[in-house]
Amino acid sequence: MAAPLNDDRSLFTLVGELPDQIQALVKAEIDQIKAELSYKAKHFGIGAGLVIAAAFVGIFLLGTLIATGILALSLVMPGWAAALTVSGILLLIIAILVGIALSSFRRGSEPLETIESVRQDIDAITGRGDYGGH
Repeated sequence: MAAPLNDDRSLFTLVGELPDQIQALVKAEIDQIKAELSYKAKHFGIGAGLVIAAAFVGIFLLGTLIATGILALSLVMPGWAAALTVSGILLLIIAILVGIALSSFRRGSEPLETIESVRQDIDAITGRGDYGGH
């Protein structure tokens, strides 16, 4: 059995120290959160930078793949025709992607149901529209 601690502080002294202890605990927790967020932000920044660098190199890779396609096609057709064929394929891919993007923009620009519901509620309150007598 452990011996009781000999502490000369009274109950009132201990209760008086409680706000300082709580303040110190909260400050320590906030400092720990700041350190963790700083650590995470640093590593997120490094990761994002590396992804951007990889995308930059990927652009050059895309160029070399296109050149490779042109050179491969030039084995069976004249070089200008191979370049024109690859350009046409790229133009087709761009047109498809732009078409999909425009479709997505149209869907995204539709009014939200909540906004329309609020408009109907305002019309009902002001007596306009389908709800009102005007």
